Amino acid sequence: MPPASPNLVHPSRVRILHPGGGHMPGPVVYWMLRDQRLADNWALLHAAELAAASAPAAPLAIAFTLFPRPFLLGAHLRQLGFLLRGLRRLAADAHARGLPFFLLEGGPAEVPALVRRLGASALVTDFSPLRPVREAFDAVVHELLRDAADMAVHQVDAHNVVPVWVATGKLEYSAKTFRSKVSKVMDEYLVEYPELPGWTPWCMEQPKDVDWDALINSIFSEAENVPEIDWCEPGEAAAMEVLLGNNDGFLTKRIKSYDTGRNDPTKPHALSCLSPYLHFGHISAQRCAMEAKKRRHLSPKSVDAFLEELIIRRELADNFCYYQPNYDSLAGAWEWARKTLMDHAGDKREHIYTREQLENAKTSDPLWNASQLEMVHHGKMHGFMRMYWAKKILEWTSGPEEALSIAIYLNDKVNLEECLRCIVELY
Repeated sequence: MPPASPNLVHPSRVRILHPGGGHMPGPVVYWMLRDQRLADNWALLHAAELAAASAPAAPLAIAFTLFPRPFLLGAHLRQLGFLLRGLRRLAADAHARGLPFFLLEGGPAEVPALVRRLGASALVTDFSPLRPVREAFDAVVHELLRDAADMAVHQVDAHNVVPVWVATGKLEYSAKTFRSKVSKVMDEYLVEYPELPGWTPWCMEQPKDVDWDALINSIFSEAENVPEIDWCEPGEAAAMEVLLGNNDGFLTKRIKSYDTGRNDPTKPHALSCLSPYLHFGHISAQRCAMEAKKRRHLSPKSVDAFLEELIIRRELADNFCYYQPNYDSLAGAWEWARKTLMDHAGDKREHIYTREQLENAKTSDPLWNASQLEMVHHGKMHGFMRMYWAKKILEWTSGPEEALSIAIYLNDKVNLEECLRCIVELY
């Protein structure tokens, strides 16, 4: 394999976890994790360039792993449906472009066997800060390098505009400190995507045919029945339609009302409605940002407000989960926050509600109930209501540990939005 300093992808966006010996011929495998798209994907671009730069040029394949059922079914029918239906479209698009798409239903443990069978020279992955994904990734890399020390292993942050390990080397205290650091390097990373280079035609082991209907029905039969939503169609094409569509695209039709309307829960149309697509990687935040900047002259305040939410606030959540191993427990809160929570843990509560009552929106507060029911029925909650929703749970439960546990449960059960940010806002 050639040295990992490709021209198409900023070198700092790539982490070389193992350089490889440079002597192994064979294909490059892109293990797709949370950036589930072919367009505007720095990890796929990096894998394609490694393949094209090999001597001779190497073929390229994509692998996607469904996590084992116990973990996978921690999600619910709504999230699983969006994931699987998006993957179905992605697999068809990959096939049309001559890219083999291997769906590994047994989970990450199947990656080493696939890579060995293909005789891969390099494994490229995208990046997630979440603990289960990082642990699974580390286990795969450890097993691979035990048997194939010549194989290169690279990780690419294709999710954030500024790579999480570049933006800052530590847990940031606030959006203010994070913003100043990201702003200094923004122009270096917020650049147009290059064209995907060509690759050698695939003439090796073919992916097995996936009976998507049977797979979806099988997983649905075991998942908790949280109904799918119909306002948001999965896939790259649908995501781009929401961003730039001629009929109701956010940047083409609705951006002007974002600055004044985004904090008004009675004006949901002012929001971008992009969060599910960003969460599942069906669209690139960088593409959204670049298209917004092109239109800044039409509505400067709205575009600036959108970029603040899209880049600073959203990527601060990745920073939190990457640098704070206890991101989903009170141990991850700042010391002052833990002290305040503990100081008031014994305060008298006017109301104490069970998890079931909260889940069913059976409280005395109509506004909170409406926010919860919006998430239950639509898979999202208006951004202005998130903090109010979380703080009322703290007020209505026996203590901060229970409040956090219930808030994460309620969010994860029905929400299609980016849960990392929701976790951060609980603090």
